[in-house]
Amino acid sequence: MSDMFEVYAIRYGSLAGPMESDMMEGGDPHQGPLPISYYVWLCVGRERTFLVDIGISPPVGERRKRTILRTPMEGLRLMGVEPESIQDIIVTHMHYDHVGNFDGFPNAKFHLQDSEMAYTTGRHMLDERKRHFFEPDEVCAMVRNIYGDRVVFHDGDEELAPGISVHHLGGHTAGLQCVRLNTRRGWVVLASDAAHLYAHLDRRVVFPNYFDSAAVLAGYDRLAELADSRDHIIPGHDPQVMDLYPAKSPDLEGIVVRLD
Repeated sequence: MSDMFEVYAIRYGSLAGPMESDMMEGGDPHQGPLPISYYVWLCVGRERTFLVDIGISPPVGERRKRTILRTPMEGLRLMGVEPESIQDIIVTHMHYDHVGNFDGFPNAKFHLQDSEMAYTTGRHMLDERKRHFFEPDEVCAMVRNIYGDRVVFHDGDEELAPGISVHHLGGHTAGLQCVRLNTRRGWVVLASDAAHLYAHLDRRVVFPNYFDSAAVLAGYDRLAELADSRDHIIPGHDPQVMDLYPAKSPDLEGIVVRLD
């Protein structure tokens, strides 16, 4: 029997300035700006709770000039969830805006694709354009977590528990994975950076930073196969998510919306 999950997007940061050409390969450099939001996602089942990604650390956010509205840990506490209670974290990929707050989750294990760990510690990081989006200290922290028996590796598609699974897509990074969940409205897919914005899906354009552009486009098709409809796909950085879905409660308007 599949569990049925409640799924929440927690907005913790923003970036106001990107132009279309920053977000879309071949985009008009005079068109924009296209603001983006930064999220983590909480998936609450009857038996288990999963957090998807852990966001930007405040020091990295300051250095990279990202607006941190609240830490993911603060966002969880606003929902009545203590970060120390989180035992399972799905890391969709290891870019700095998805894996920056290890210390905030001392009791969690991290679910990661084999290919992402190999990518972040191998020859591709000799390319400055690719390594720019990773933080060496965070990569080293994940290695330390391996030695601390806190990493669960996955090789491709795998069910983590009834009603929740990860699916390797690659494209944006070598080991990018999305998350599929059984919910009261059907199968919802958290795309993370497999699709930054709804426009990437609708226009079939590629975010300019990628490992394999053909795999990005194939990933759009795979997202469509995994989700019950286009409206069941949740992009990783689109501010529209806050407008399209209801707030968890009136006091969390603009901070937490329910996706299921």
